[in-house]
Amino acid sequence: MCVMVLVKATDDSEAGLMPSTELLEAMMAFNEALAEAGIMLAGEGLKPTSEGHRVRFDGADRTVVDGPFPAVGELVAGYWLWEVKDMEEALEWVRRCPNPMPGPSEIEIRPLYEMEDFGDVMTPEIEAQEERIRDNLTDRR
Repeated sequence: MCVMVLVKATDDSEAGLMPSTELLEAMMAFNEALAEAGIMLAGEGLKPTSEGHRVRFDGADRTVVDGPFPAVGELVAGYWLWEVKDMEEALEWVRRCPNPMPGPSEIEIRPLYEMEDFGDVMTPEIEAQEERIRDNLTDRR
């Protein structure tokens, strides 16, 4: 099972406050444990939304909105992509995570869709195309 682990933004992360050396060391040790366990596929911190953009879609129309964005508690400050046996294993790992922010913070875990989740809409042609895309991505790593 593949899960996206989302570190929610805080006022501090949106202000661009960098972590302390102690927090950075603790997070690197946690990331190293994830990597050694074969769990972590990817993970990065994100710069504040003041450096980001959103593109809104309405039919054929596209509108670019410059950050920063409101609703800090709904924004993402960083992420991991993990391969775990089940959601309980993901929860066990998150419970071991150092608090990723200087103050109160929140981490959200969401499973990724698997090809079988799409049922009948997944035609053999789409499945073959998906496999080609994944092979191409793997070749680039």
